Amino acid sequence: MTITDSSPAELTPHAPPGPAYRLTGVTRTYQQKGRVVKALTGVDLEIAAGDFVTIQGPTGGGKSTLLQLLGALDRPSSGSVLLGEMDVARASNAQLGRLRAEEIGFVFQGFNLIPTLTAHENVDMALEPLGLSKTERKERVTEALAHVGLADRGDHRPGELSGGQQQRVAIARAIVKRPRVLLADEPTGNLDESMRDEILLVLESLNAEGLTLIVVTHDSAVARRARRRLRLEKGSVRDITRG
Repeated sequence: MTITDSSPAELTPHAPPGPAYRLTGVTRTYQQKGRVVKALTGVDLEIAAGDFVTIQGPTGGGKSTLLQLLGALDRPSSGSVLLGEMDVARASNAQLGRLRAEEIGFVFQGFNLIPTLTAHENVDMALEPLGLSKTERKERVTEALAHVGLADRGDHRPGELSGGQQQRVAIARAIVKRPRVLLADEPTGNLDESMRDEILLVLESLNAEGLTLIVVTHDSAVARRARRRLRLEKGSVRDITRG
């Protein structure tokens, strides 16, 4: 796979100074079958803008809960989750919706592409909330697909693409809106080793351009590629970068 030399500034923003995220005293509890489940227990965490962070840990340890908070898909039971200057805990639903639409890109294990749409149409869907002109949308989608090495696959539907190509379409869909942060939940979980490495190269190139990258993974080979490694277990976070 060859990643094109499209201008990074056109696709991903330069990382602003300071932290991308600052979590202080974050807890998240749920009621489940009459009992209280403590998914996160007093998490304090700062993630620098432009960093590449992986999160590992056992099933049920709180990884998905943390990712939902970072993605403004949920609110903490207590504490604050700052993305830049916005506190996810206190923002309105409208503010959170705009934050997700403009500032946060999401990539999932299952690709989540619409099978009846082409790669170009799947990527274009991410731009619907932004109110852009048809011309600008077409330019952005074309750039995003080229940036992940799929300039010649825009008219292909997911069923005509390999697993690795489908995940690259999903990445293009995430970056086409030029987010501040890219959150990836097991992005290589459905891929073989060769395709896994292709996807990691794409993600690393985006991070090198300044995009903050946070990846939840069970794969230690993926985790070792990050500059910072976190482990989340029983609702608590610890840094294992050197461990």
